Amino acid sequence: MGGMPLNDMPWWRWRGNVRSALHMLSDPVFHEETWLAGAEGYGDVTDAVYRLVEDTWLDSWSAEKYVGTIFRDSQEAALVDLAVLRVLRILHQVGPDAPVSAFLEHHAWPEAVRAAREAHVRLATADGEDPDVRPRSLELLRILTRTV
Repeated sequence: MGGMPLNDMPWWRWRGNVRSALHMLSDPVFHEETWLAGAEGYGDVTDAVYRLVEDTWLDSWSAEKYVGTIFRDSQEAALVDLAVLRVLRILHQVGPDAPVSAFLEHHAWPEAVRAAREAHVRLATADGEDPDVRPRSLELLRILTRTV
């Protein structure tokens, strides 16, 4: 979203949304400083999960279906699938309206963060970006993906 253009993938806008969600879900410092602090412009955990699955339907089928359109290869798809499954399991247990703290205190949250981090690093690196920069705001994501 800054180095290699995302638009080299046919469904690059969806890739941008998935990457944004994984980035936010994978960063414990971001969770503390942004989500727990209630900072505006980044949504919350549930927003990130919906951004991850709403257009892609990754809550219903495998990311492997999108190799060549959203994901570059089967390894990216497998990492995204694992992250989606771990995050969705927690979402279903705590509920979509739960406060951020309920997610962060869930016993399986560290595993979900780790899976999201692995997927995020793989996708960011493949797009020529530094995976360790701070997640971008949702407004900047809209600008970068030219969505309204």
